[in-house]
Amino acid sequence: MRKKILLFVSLMLFCGITFAQTAKIVTEAVSPHQLEEYGLQTNSVSTGLDVVANGTNVYLSAHNIGNSQAITSAVFTFVSKPAGSAAAFETINDTWSTFIPDAKGAYTVKLTITTSAGTDDTTKTIYASDWVGVGNFNGVTATYPNCMVCHQYTPKFIDIFDRWKVSGHANIFNEQIRTSTHYSTSCMKCHTIGYDHNLEVDNNGFDDVAESLGWVWDGHSNPGKWDTLVTEYPGLVNFATIGCENCHGPGSEHTMGGNTAKIDITLDAGVCAQCHDEPWRHNIYRMFENSVHSEAIWSNSFSQGSSSQNNSLSNCIRCHDAKGYVNFTKGMTTNTTGMVEADHTAITCQACHDPHGNDNVASLRYIPAGSDTLGNGYQYTLGGTGKVCMNCHKARRDNGTYVPSGSISSHWGPHHSVQSDVLMAENAAQFGSPYLSSPHKFALENLCVDCHMVATVDTGNVNRDKVGGHSWALSNEATGYDHTVGCVKCHGQREDFEAFIARIDYDEDGQVEPIREEIEGLTTLLRVTLPPRGIDSLNLPAIGDSMEFRKAYWNYQLIAYDGSGGMHNAMFAVDVLRKTIQGIGGPLTSIRVEDAETPESFALLQNYPNPFNPSTTIRYSVPFESKVKIVIYSLTGEMVREIVNRVQSTGTYETLFSTYSAGKELSSGVYFYSIEAKALDGSKTFRETKKMILMK
Repeated sequence: MRKKILLFVSLMLFCGITFAQTAKIVTEAVSPHQLEEYGLQTNSVSTGLDVVANGTNVYLSAHNIGNSQAITSAVFTFVSKPAGSAAAFETINDTWSTFIPDAKGAYTVKLTITTSAGTDDTTKTIYASDWVGVGNFNGVTATYPNCMVCHQYTPKFIDIFDRWKVSGHANIFNEQIRTSTHYSTSCMKCHTIGYDHNLEVDNNGFDDVAESLGWVWDGHSNPGKWDTLVTEYPGLVNFATIGCENCHGPGSEHTMGGNTAKIDITLDAGVCAQCHDEPWRHNIYRMFENSVHSEAIWSNSFSQGSSSQNNSLSNCIRCHDAKGYVNFTKGMTTNTTGMVEADHTAITCQACHDPHGNDNVASLRYIPAGSDTLGNGYQYTLGGTGKVCMNCHKARRDNGTYVPSGSISSHWGPHHSVQSDVLMAENAAQFGSPYLSSPHKFALENLCVDCHMVATVDTGNVNRDKVGGHSWALSNEATGYDHTVGCVKCHGQREDFEAFIARIDYDEDGQVEPIREEIEGLTTLLRVTLPPRGIDSLNLPAIGDSMEFRKAYWNYQLIAYDGSGGMHNAMFAVDVLRKTIQGIGGPLTSIRVEDAETPESFALLQNYPNPFNPSTTIRYSVPFESKVKIVIYSLTGEMVREIVNRVQSTGTYETLFSTYSAGKELSSGVYFYSIEAKALDGSKTFRETKKMILMK
């Protein structure tokens, strides 16, 4: 029905033994939009918590987490329920059922599933409660059973309360009744504690307390509205906010003895969806659902045991699990000993945003000191709010120490999602001179956010929620739409990414193409140049211990795993790919360098570095269109390789020469490189030779 956290474990042990079916009950969150999407006639929204408001629907789904066998029958029954309850299950579909608790207390539910291999059952307890209000909000003293009657004496909760009371969540109701021109009771369903979503139930929510006190919304906002409510209806104030219970469940059962099982904590995005999923205005959750973040990515390697009890880049769980990321932002560690897929949560709203509020924009989680560092040790200061993204979107490893180590395999190389490394033009294995970089990292104050989170103006259903905002996507493959709004400020109006044309024919296929096509051409060419060489395939074992091939394979993955086709940092991507291809003997000739001034004469510069090993850069200038030839000679005058032989336009160029590119292993010694250039009109000829030293 909706994209969900997958709750499956492996089908078989390596010894071939099949796991038996294992039943699991999931309490489902259902948002206002999902009521319509699923065709549910209940009209009751659910947070997905195991602590629910009395008189509102609980949605339960059946899962088999033991193997991949389909559930042929799922039966929910009550093991026990509060005295006097007449609650009964209503089947929604083959795996979903719902019930409405009609009395406060514990409802223990039993699920029996049947698969082709047999049956299994499990139980779960749901607590139904009434709302109690926050307490101590806006100067109105907490009284039992308000939450802060007990929690006002605990430092941990005092800190949370002090941050929350000035947050947008806490003050949205009082702001709206003072300033909004269109505020209505339908808005109050999300802006207060316990206001019924569509169902009318007496469970001590805002609407019930308001009725008992005689407060009635007259439909008119004005600056004194909140002050009047505080003065004349103080008993309503501690419900006139988005408080503790909106996210943790109603507290009447919890306050009777402080049983922590009777209040809930979750990092599932469904608790946010109860209000943030009612398009078209309230569509943040809908965007999130269309994002890759909403899909839980699980690997058994995440269970790193005690080795995961650090916040280094080697800790998988800090970026692949909501709780792991939250712990990371707090400087806490996460012990994943025994962790299985059923314990795993996707990166959700609460992972990036602190629901309790803080001083950051949009209450983004704090970034621990020292975490703004790439795998190669480069510490970045740029990024703004985009640093939240950069915490995880970077390679976990340093190419300098990693490339020489380990056997080449399908898991070898930089970690996926290396966008920060590419943006910063860092962590590529060197082939000659340092790599070029575009100015993107300086042009965008908030880097990732300034491009990927620009809102779309589409209020229909074509591209809205599919691109920009919390979808973080910039293309909608279904419609062919590219979201280039973030590019306009610097690049002017562009209809799509194909409109970003490369400056020259970087992949030397005879055509100047869009940047992404040039990068694709270079990536293919690098793949063809790597072993087995000459065909579009990779033979990883053949890369072996060759340092040049290992560096090249690292660079190939670095650009490929960035995923932007060069759009994040085109100059860097081009330079890395071209120098890498040249460094392992690929067919590319000279790289043109964009100089501010047109060269006035021919020039051949000294190679650098010099002495060199294993590669060096040769730079030269061409003042007008000329036929250019550059040849490498040995000390005895034997030609080693012709590295340039073509017509070139005005500009300054650099080309790479490596010991491997000669087609054989060169020995240490003195070599010469010579240029011969001739203007096409025959008006001028230039020749010069320089010496370079290969030192191993």
